[in-house]
Amino acid sequence: MSELRDRIIGHSLILFEKHGFHGVSVHEIVQASGTSKGGFYHHFQSKDELLYVIHDMFLTYVWREARAADDTHPSPVAKVQAIIRAFVHVFDLYQPHISVYYQESIYLKAPYAEKINQKRDEFKQLIFHIVEEGQKTGHFRRELPLEVTAMAILGMVNWMYKWYRKDGPYTIEQIADVYTDLVLHLLLPGREDRTYFDHLLKVPFFYE
Repeated sequence: MSELRDRIIGHSLILFEKHGFHGVSVHEIVQASGTSKGGFYHHFQSKDELLYVIHDMFLTYVWREARAADDTHPSPVAKVQAIIRAFVHVFDLYQPHISVYYQESIYLKAPYAEKINQKRDEFKQLIFHIVEEGQKTGHFRRELPLEVTAMAILGMVNWMYKWYRKDGPYTIEQIADVYTDLVLHLLLPGREDRTYFDHLLKVPFFYE
């Protein structure tokens, strides 16, 4: 992406968070970005496309990371760990984008909304697929209903947008440790010994 495109997105995020999508004009975005309307329309067909790009940036990140985890790791346990860590990190890397998404996504017009929904559904189906894979191989608890389990994982991490702050008491890595540990305790069959840690790529900070 060009420096100007990045600058337009950055200032738009600030304006949309403060005033809402419909409370901000292209003229105001142009002024805040230090460019012209020609500069704006060189990178975006409309304000609607700009809103779509803001949504698509963080969804594409977590979707690509999830696909890479599924392609790279042979074990469903390792796949889940990698995906949960990437999922948690997206709330740190793209916090303003996600804030605008939850605040303004109802204004996303078709076909932009259809593209976003498709990518979001593909990510959800990948989570379903990996949980199901783990149940079939015996890595994950088979008695858990697939849909409820997968949606519980998605909902738990998604709720971070409500409370996560970069200046909070825990780093994003520590939060990723907690979420990974919680999900593994949910999915893995019960064990009486410490062999549970054999399934961890790294020991969570609170066990050290």
